[in-house]
Amino acid sequence: QVQLVESGGRLVQAGGSLKLSCAGSGPTITNYAIAWFRQAPGKEREFVAYIKRTGTTYYADSVKGRFTISRDNAKNMMYLQMNNLKPEDTAVYYCAAGTRYGMVTSDYTYWGQGTQVTVSS
Repeated sequence: QVQLVESGGRLVQAGGSLKLSCAGSGPTITNYAIAWFRQAPGKEREFVAYIKRTGTTYYADSVKGRFTISRDNAKNMMYLQMNNLKPEDTAVYYCAAGTRYGMVTSDYTYWGQGTQVTVSS
């Protein structure tokens, strides 16, 4: 069973940058699609980005051009580089892994516990 642990979330000013990490343990993540989701208070969990096993990436329109998802299979690590952060990016960010890729939570089997990102204006 894959276990995921996020880190890197903190308070940052608008316009700033932050890099989130997600460490996988258990089976290698090589054969899994990886995604980042986020959930703001009072809102549903929403898709941010995914990266396929092949390395192909896809982003939500709200973060396209500002966020970059990446993976290091050798280290069993996944990352989300976030630039030009906005107050509306404030949320708990979750990494997820699954055997198929997609933009809904049900596409992914394994989830981390989340890391809080707060962007001040």
